[in-house]
Amino acid sequence: MNDSSTPLAGARPTLAAVARLAGVSNSTASLAFSGTGPVSDATRERVLDAAKQLDYAGPDPRARSLRRGRSGIVGVVMEERVGDAFRDPIKIALLDGISDEIAAVDAGLLILTDAGETAQRIEDAPMDAVVLVGCSPRLDESVAMLRRRGIPLVAIEGDPADDVPSIGQDNREATRLAAQHLHDLGHRDVAIVTLPLPRDRARGPLTPAIVRGSGSTTATQRLAGARDVFPDAGGWTTRGSFVEEGRIAGAALLSESSRPTAIIAQSDLLAAGVIRAAEELGLEVPGDVSVVGFDGVRVDGLWPYDLTTLVQPAVEKGRAAGRAIVDMLEGRAPHPTSFTSNFHPGNTTAPPHP
Repeated sequence: MNDSSTPLAGARPTLAAVARLAGVSNSTASLAFSGTGPVSDATRERVLDAAKQLDYAGPDPRARSLRRGRSGIVGVVMEERVGDAFRDPIKIALLDGISDEIAAVDAGLLILTDAGETAQRIEDAPMDAVVLVGCSPRLDESVAMLRRRGIPLVAIEGDPADDVPSIGQDNREATRLAAQHLHDLGHRDVAIVTLPLPRDRARGPLTPAIVRGSGSTTATQRLAGARDVFPDAGGWTTRGSFVEEGRIAGAALLSESSRPTAIIAQSDLLAAGVIRAAEELGLEVPGDVSVVGFDGVRVDGLWPYDLTTLVQPAVEKGRAAGRAIVDMLEGRAPHPTSFTSNFHPGNTTAPPHP
């Protein structure tokens, strides 16, 4: 009987086989080879040992499904520093989904960021194709840069250009549903904590000027969904989807004398931070303030709260992007697609105090 982690005689071993033998995800195995993710030394050694056992030398630029002369590398451009990206479970899920699909052409991942100090890497890195994570406020700059190189592109969310296939998410509709839930509970004074809006990712009050200058499609769509129900809602824009950013935003909004009775956060990590700020101020959730998130991920330390949130299929979005990349590399037309979120009513929302 042939072990599933052992290639057949004469067959070239694959990254997926290495990942199985090492007991890690495809994305972790890929990043262990590329050196662009926060993979521990112990994990990297385990992956390399598995590769040695299977006689796997890394992504093969001569793989049959890649054109001759290609690098065998698919780039993923994210909006924050690599270490920060790996603090976000949504980003990890997207990478796992992409890795699952590009394993079919035995390609590896290269993680890049669109921060100014790494722009040259985006221009020069050896890549056959690129997945752009569209919640970045600098998405248009990355698209222009990569187009000059003639590299096939796929965007996860965002609105990069008509000729760039996009993997969409119902951000506006989903957030409108969450906002309507709060409205139906009786809330009228609602604030919004957003993902980065300005290109410099500066945090601060959500002003009309910041909204007009937003470069982030994801954050803008989610903001529009909340304002479909609460058109006058103010709020706070953050530097990224981190618990600490949510805590800072929550402290600023809930310290006001006329604090909101509910807060819509554009990620579950931000929502967890808002809840932490409420607790630090001696407020009860949901008794004094209701909190809604977006993503549907597990956040460490959130118990006993069951966050009211929108659950998005992040792994499936990554797989759809990976399939589009494989299609383009093999000369087929990619198929853009869009995903819907499921509303999860938890125990962090309730009617406001009379």
